[in-house]
Amino acid sequence: MTATTELDALVACLDAQRRHVLGILEGLGEEALRRPVLPSGWACLGLVRHLSLDVERFWFRAVVAGGPDVIDDGDDAWRVDPQVPAEAVLRDYRREIEAANAVIGTAVSLDAPPAWWPPGRFGDWRLRSLREVILHVIAETACHAGHLDATRELIDGSTWFVQDR
Repeated sequence: MTATTELDALVACLDAQRRHVLGILEGLGEEALRRPVLPSGWACLGLVRHLSLDVERFWFRAVVAGGPDVIDDGDDAWRVDPQVPAEAVLRDYRREIEAANAVIGTAVSLDAPPAWWPPGRFGDWRLRSLREVILHVIAETACHAGHLDATRELIDGSTWFVQDR
């Protein structure tokens, strides 16, 4: 067995949650991916787009890497234009994951502070290191994976109970 660094362990945990998000949606057709199931009105594709833009892109490319120009505050990430194919939304999520992993891969230290922080966006709350950002994204992705679990079960009864995918 090889020793695993803390960074490797954190990225492995994050990747497992990302796979969960994509895995629970496998086999759903375009209509099901776009159908709001819960009273709040979001659809699976909207949640994936939120994970792409507001989670992966925002936290890694904007906050960690210091590129606030990659975000669009006027964009409603939870809404997917009907003209955008579902596969394009899923592909964009995969691309944002790759871009986020590239940012993580260039990090000097898990203790490195974010290169940029959105002024006034979160009040006094602040993440102070790459480690805290990764942990935050793990928690948010896992939470949304759970939302997708419940939604998928409501759509067609499918569940995600497979270990180590």
